[in-house]
This record gives sequence, structure tokens and C-alpha cells, in this order.
Amino acid sequence: MKRILAYGDSNTWGFDPEKFERYAEALRWTGLLQKALSGDALILEEGLCGRTTVFDDESIPGANGLAALPAILEADRPLDAAIIMLGTNDCKSIFSASAEEITAGLERCLIKTAEVVNPENILLISPLELGEAALRFGYDDRSLAVSRELRQAYQALADRYGTAFLAASEVAQASDIDGQHLTPEGHYAFYEAVLNVIDSML
Repeated sequence: MKRILAYGDSNTWGFDPEKFERYAEALRWTGLLQKALSGDALILEEGLCGRTTVFDDESIPGANGLAALPAILEADRPLDAAIIMLGTNDCKSIFSASAEEITAGLERCLIKTAEVVNPENILLISPLELGEAALRFGYDDRSLAVSRELRQAYQALADRYGTAFLAASEVAQASDIDGQHLTPEGHYAFYEAVLNVIDSML
């Protein structure tokens, strides 16, 4: 059975922006993926609300994705594939990060993951583009602009390292409630897109 790591933030964890709780496994894209691959693969869910690529957030213990990654990779060994979707929280106004800086942080996470998983079996995903509602949740106009730049920057990074690539913004839109999280419909559409890539990748 293949072991596939899903490493990300609240959209991997399955945050429900309407109820402020976790979507049920049957609604989360990771849960849907597990059901579709049942008997063939095990999806190792490693999502954390507030996780960044490399930035520390004093209000969220363990938010630094790069810092947490070595222990997770070691704990989840052996791994046949990995899905990495980070960058949304890096866009928060407190970090003032550019798309280039966020992509550089993601690259460090990719390099660490590639020590365990062949780059050809890694799927990099650029996050959802932030919506206007995100302005009420720690993001500003600059954040929204940066989120729209990540797709092209991540695509270039994936091309450089030979990984698979998927743009979440091509598959789904952020909820109108908070401008940053997937709706149930978004989770389903996202699952179908990820499954298509995983099937061809493995």
C-alpha cells in the first residue's frame, strides 16, 4: 500500500469557515482521496491551521512548516509520495512577505521533503487566491495581490525540481465567508483534481 503525505495548513486540515470546526472526513478532500484510493494508498493527513512555510507565528505554536517537517517526515516513514500545499498564511499582513519570499520558503520545505520522497512523486500545490472577505482575518490588500502571484511562482519552482504541480485557484474558489477556506463543494472539486494528478504520478 502506498503511503502519501498530505502536508499543509487549514485547507488540508479541513477548516469549516461557517461552523469554525473541522469538516467531517467524508467532506474533506483528504478523506475523499482516502476513500477513492482505499486498498491502494494511505493518506497521512498532516494539516495544521495557521501553518506557514518558514515563518513563526507567536499566536500559533508550531506554525513554522519547515521546523515541523523533519519530525513529521521521520514519523510517517516510509513515504511513497507527498502533497504540499502551503502559502496562504504566509500572505498575512504581519509577515509582509512577497511572492518570491514565500516561494523561497516553500522551496526549503520541498528540499527537505525530497530527502525522503523522489521529486517526481511530490505534488506542489499553489494555494487558493484570497478573497475580499479575508481582509477581516489578518490579511490586507497587499496579501490578496501576493496570493494571486503564487500560482506562477510555484509553477516555476515545480518545473525547476521536476515535481507535479496543481493550482488550487484553477479548481476552486475561497469561501465568501472568510475569503480563504474551501467550501464543501470546493473540497470535492479539489479532491477530483488531486486524484487525477496522483493517479498519473503513481
